[in-house]
Formats: sequence, C-alpha cells, structure tokens
Amino acid sequence: MNGVPMSPAAAALLRALIARAGVARDRIFLIEAKSTDWQSLVFTGERHRILLGIPAPDSGPVVERMCSGLEDAEFEIAGVIVADIQIDGVPVCRPDGSISVSIEALTVAEN
Repeated sequence: MNGVPMSPAAAALLRALIARAGVARDRIFLIEAKSTDWQSLVFTGERHRILLGIPAPDSGPVVERMCSGLEDAEFEIAGVIVADIQIDGVPVCRPDGSISVSIEALTVAEN
C-alpha cells in the first residue's frame, strides 16, 4: 500500500475498497491518505480522505465496481462503523488511461 502512514481505521477502509473493486491489491495505488480525529457528543472517530490511482487497462470497470453505490454500501470492519462515505468530486481520467479517484469517509468507533 505504498508505505503511506495510515490509521488502523483508514487502512481497514482501504482494504475494504480494494476488495469491493474485485482486483489484486497491486492494481490500485494509494496516492495520498489523510485522517483527522472527529468527535460528536456521543461518538468518536476519524474523517478520511483517500486518493487512489487505478492504472490502465481496465481502469474504468475497476473504478465502477469500487464506486458504484458507494454511498449506500455496508462495510464490515472490526471495531469501526463507516458512518458516511462518498466520492469527492469526479474521477479524473489521465491521458495514459489511468484514473484517480478521491474518497471521503467518516468512521466511528464501535462501542
């Protein structure tokens, strides 16, 4: 996963997104990951921004599998609830056929 430092919740979310895409881990590149602490009166968690790169060929179908219905997807991550997840902006198609996609999510600790 490119050695980018990540919180356990962000790393688990990344693994879940890769599994959703249905491809080998080496087909999706982590470009950037940022997590910030978040809390409400009742919950604690993190806000995440994960920027991924999907190389050609087949970048379009991979992004489609990973992102289609993402806002309504259910994730099974031990100790964490994905309270909100969405694509940030629109996926960017590069001249080489690769696509980059930014995903934002809110995870809360399961209590």
